[in-house]
Amino acid sequence: MSASAARVSAMVTLLILNSGFTGGNCAHAQSAPHSAPLEVIHDKPFVMVMVNGKGPFRFVVDTGTGGEAFVTAELAAQLGLPGAGQARLQDPSGQGGQRVPMVMIESLRVAGVEFTGIKAAVHPLGVGEGSYQGLLGFVLFRDYLLTLDFPAHRLTLEPGALTPDGERSVLPFRMPDGVPIVAVEIGGLRTEAQIDSGGSGLSLPALMVPRLRFAIEPADFGNGQSLSTRFQIKAARLASNVRLGGYTFTQPFVEINPAFPLANLGACPLQGFAVTFDQKSLLVRFEGRQKLLRLAATPSPIRLQSAPAAKPVDQSLVPVG
Repeated sequence: MSASAARVSAMVTLLILNSGFTGGNCAHAQSAPHSAPLEVIHDKPFVMVMVNGKGPFRFVVDTGTGGEAFVTAELAAQLGLPGAGQARLQDPSGQGGQRVPMVMIESLRVAGVEFTGIKAAVHPLGVGEGSYQGLLGFVLFRDYLLTLDFPAHRLTLEPGALTPDGERSVLPFRMPDGVPIVAVEIGGLRTEAQIDSGGSGLSLPALMVPRLRFAIEPADFGNGQSLSTRFQIKAARLASNVRLGGYTFTQPFVEINPAFPLANLGACPLQGFAVTFDQKSLLVRFEGRQKLLRLAATPSPIRLQSAPAAKPVDQSLVPVG
């Protein structure tokens, strides 16, 4: 990609497709809430993790990944993690995909909760948030209420269940590929969006554009790159609002993505919430102090390939995503 226009997209949904392996064992039963500091860098959530009793290592918590865990090749080699077959990864574009090796993790401890028998995909991870060695996918937490409290910078795991409240703050979701998908309303149009804590901003599929009104017309932004494809991204500010349950984003900045079929709620729109997931009941709760929220350009850094010597980035030019 060229230095003048290229941009590597935020971490997108990675789906582990069935290749003959099954998920790991459930976490050891715990009756009390367990929590740990949640490090938020460029809006993305990170937590410290013990792997096979060693560490701690820094992992990103990515609800937009439909597997249990990913590790870098360097961490797998450092810990001598044994091979456990292969998996096929595919992103929501449905174009292509790739096979990657799997390794076995005997013990993975997060916030004082131990998960055992975890099969992790070995794959390079994102850049721009500093050094980290792994990724915790959404389905790893299937036996717990998982709370990502962005304002308080805490991750909590606890037993229990959420109770519906008429979709004011507790919303139903579906997870056909291990990734939570909720209903949102964009300019009066009801659609679906992935909840993707490993992503960045609010991204909309290009097919929606003719049905939306914009305060600023969509303009070319750069080249995005997912697991299996490259594509042109546009960016704009909506003239209408986006509703998520009882919460409203007023005329937010959005990215327009031609590769993916669904909207994507990345880490930036999640910053005002403590988000609690109940995978057994397929419910998610959004707790925020304000009902009206702004969504400006994401602070996530731009990474250019074959770029000249780095210069300070004009933050007014950094687009959403």
